[in-house]
Amino acid sequence: MLIGLIGKANVGKSTFFNASTELAVQTANYPFTTIHANFGVAYTRVKCVCRDFGVQDNPIHSMCIDGNRFIPVKLIDIAGLVRGAHAGRGLGNKFLDDARQADALIHVVDASGSTDSEGKLVPVGMGDPLSDIKFIEDEFDYWLAAIVSRDWTRLARDTEAQGQKLEQVLAKRLSGLAIADVYIIKALDEMGFRNKKATLWNEEDIFNFCKKVRSKAKPIVIAANKADLPSAETTIMKIRNLGRDVIPCVAEAEIVLRRAARKGMLYYLPGDNSFDIKPGILLNEQQKKALETIHSLLAKYGSTGIQEVVDLACFRLLKMIVVYPVEDELKLMDKKGNVLPDARLLPDGSTAKDLANIIHADLGKGFLYAIDAKRKQRLGAEYKLKNNDVIKIVSATSKS
Repeated sequence: MLIGLIGKANVGKSTFFNASTELAVQTANYPFTTIHANFGVAYTRVKCVCRDFGVQDNPIHSMCIDGNRFIPVKLIDIAGLVRGAHAGRGLGNKFLDDARQADALIHVVDASGSTDSEGKLVPVGMGDPLSDIKFIEDEFDYWLAAIVSRDWTRLARDTEAQGQKLEQVLAKRLSGLAIADVYIIKALDEMGFRNKKATLWNEEDIFNFCKKVRSKAKPIVIAANKADLPSAETTIMKIRNLGRDVIPCVAEAEIVLRRAARKGMLYYLPGDNSFDIKPGILLNEQQKKALETIHSLLAKYGSTGIQEVVDLACFRLLKMIVVYPVEDELKLMDKKGNVLPDARLLPDGSTAKDLANIIHADLGKGFLYAIDAKRKQRLGAEYKLKNNDVIKIVSATSKS
């Protein structure tokens, strides 16, 4: 799973990236620690099952802090976008090439309207955030349309002459963009295009199909950044009225809190609605003023929004569930004695055998059955996993 971070220049996208990938706790041997400059690791936050079992866990590939499990997810910071990107303007080609890899997208918007369409600073409220949202999505859709429409007349004739299914032809054309066939079929069905002859499609049909399939294959949550500035509240309300997933965010405040927590000044976990200054910590007047401002922000919005955006992308957009694999269903341990060592994000609808294959190919090949550690019940290969299941896999070819 890969979440892409998109937006035009100067909206605070890099600040959001830094805020979401800088966890204010000591980390150890976690995945993705060796990363490229434009990749990072964010963490989704869930209630850990350790409290349900009354155990003290010691996870390896994720973190548990006060009963909150932080599970790593890969984040890609995609180059800022300008109008005409689909035609190669600016870093358009790189943006779109990076964006195609993502399973979901976080669109960082300057909710205060303090930047114009090119990302240049303007007086607060003079920019048009709703127009920014549209142009970013249109650029993506025009790019997809250019790929689909390439030599379309010949392709359409051949499709009909050879009796091929349109969804199969489109799937082949979009095969390099991480767009599953199911999204293509759903888009065609919803548009009533499933049985429309390809030779009857026009440019508008192709563009509308690309917009529909992109909305399904690359779902977007809007991070309304700079929510602490004037006019942002009105913008956020307008975006909500459009029926869009939008979270008010103040990335700079999140960075302040995480860094202060890492330095031992505060107790704060990403996603908390408050923070506590640790006993004995003396703050200067500038620090006090900054924290007072952030305190008012948390009281207004309930959080800085950064953690909420990542969680929404994982669970609402991508419909993931959390499953805890163990090797000893009684002690909830792995072979080394680690309690609840791992937490896996899987698509809703995944089966016990899917989990086995994800853990190790050999476990899947030799799959015999699974055991539900909560109910102590044996489960078959097609058992559909539920959120917070704790599962032992029994295989004829166990992973060494």
